[in-house]
Amino acid sequence: MEGVPPRNSTQPPAIASLQLISFHGEINVQKVRRTFLLFIGLAMTWANSAFARDATPVTTSGIEGIVTISPTRPGPSRAGSENARGALANAGFNVVDDKGGAVTSFTTDAAGRFRVPLKPGRYRISLTEQRFPRPCGPFEVEVNAGKMTPVQWNCDTGMR
Repeated sequence: MEGVPPRNSTQPPAIASLQLISFHGEINVQKVRRTFLLFIGLAMTWANSAFARDATPVTTSGIEGIVTISPTRPGPSRAGSENARGALANAGFNVVDDKGGAVTSFTTDAAGRFRVPLKPGRYRISLTEQRFPRPCGPFEVEVNAGKMTPVQWNCDTGMR
């Protein structure tokens, strides 16, 4: 083969294959690229494993749940009918701690669902804007460390 220098017979085959510069002083570009990519791959693997060992799983505490309203239409409704209850969509709520200090606020989604990270403690959650003739809340909740507390609240629309 032309352009390929003969292998030094005194070197083992493994060392000769890692040779980046030929006996004629030419740089083997393909071997340099492969060695560089191998080095980068090993460095990234080492860095990833080093950071993975130091990482601790983050456990979030708080509340998550759904807010519903009922009844959703005036007049008599059958017990258990789907029209009796609906989601309180896009509703704003304020969260205060047990000392009355404002902590955060949140808004329910289109299905009335929400998820709010909170530190462990006791909280009171109130509807930001009273939409109904009867009060919606306040709702009392206790948040424990390391877990999301599930809640399901219902607001009375006042329809009869």
